[in-house]
Amino acid sequence: MHSPTLSAPSTGVFHHLPRWLRSPKGLFTGILLLLTIPAAQHSGWSLVLPGLTAAIVVAMLLDAPLIRWRDGAWSVPDGAMLTGWLVALVMSPHVAWPTIAASTAVGIAAKHALRVKRANVLNPAAAALVASYYLFDTGQNWWGALPELPSWWIVLVAATGAFMAWRLNKLPLVLALLAVHFTLATGAAYLGDPAHVAELYRAPDVHMVLFFAGFMATDPPTSPPKPREQLVFGALTALTSFVLFTLVGAVYFLLGGLLVANLWEGWRKWRRVKR
Repeated sequence: MHSPTLSAPSTGVFHHLPRWLRSPKGLFTGILLLLTIPAAQHSGWSLVLPGLTAAIVVAMLLDAPLIRWRDGAWSVPDGAMLTGWLVALVMSPHVAWPTIAASTAVGIAAKHALRVKRANVLNPAAAALVASYYLFDTGQNWWGALPELPSWWIVLVAATGAFMAWRLNKLPLVLALLAVHFTLATGAAYLGDPAHVAELYRAPDVHMVLFFAGFMATDPPTSPPKPREQLVFGALTALTSFVLFTLVGAVYFLLGGLLVANLWEGWRKWRRVKR
C-alpha cells in the first residue's frame, strides 16, 4: 500500500488516514505506541523521549528525499518512522540522543545502499543497531520490550507480536525462529553448561526474543512471503543467532542472525531477478 503523497491536499491525507491506520504499518504504529507508553512511564519520559524523538525525526528526514530521488514523487516515510522507533526501543535510553540519531542514520543508509530491484535487503533497524555497537560502543537493553516491568507484562509483548505476525502472514517464520532458538538453548543446557544459556530463559532475553521475532524478523521487505521459505528463514536466523551467542556473546546476537538471514534472502531474490 502506497503512503499518501506529501503534495496532495490535506483533505486527501485525512481521506487516506483511516485506511493507513488499518494497514500493517498503521497497526504496527499503534502497537509500538501501546508498548512505548508503559515502558517510558517506567523508565521516565525525560530519559527516553529525547532519543526516541531524535531517532524518528532523523530517520524520516533522511528517508524522505531518498524516496523522492528513487521514486520521483514525495511520500510520507512511515517505514523510516518505524525504523527509528525500533532503534530507540532497543537501544539503551542512557545513550545520548545524538548517538541514537547517528545510529538510525546508518540504518537508513544501509536500507538504500543494498537493494534488489525495489526492495531493501537488510532490515534497517537491525543494521543500525549492529553498526552502532561497533561504531559508537552503544548499549542495548530492549527497554521497549518491557523487561523491567512485572513479569506478566510479557503477555502484552507476546500477544501483540503474535497479532503482528498473523497480520503480516509471517506466523511460520516466527514459530520456526522461536522453536529453533529454544530447542538449541535447551539442548545446550543438557549437553553443556546450563549456566551459559540460563539467561536466555530470563528477562530481558525472553522479552527480547519475543519482541524480535514478532516485530523485527517479520519485516515484509526483508523476509520471504511463502510459508516454506519462512520456515527456512526463521530457522537460519535462530541458528546463526545462537552461534553468535555461543562464540561471540555480544548483545546483538539476534540482530546479527537476522542480518545473515537477510543476506540469504537477498541472494535468493537476486538469483530470481538474474533468471
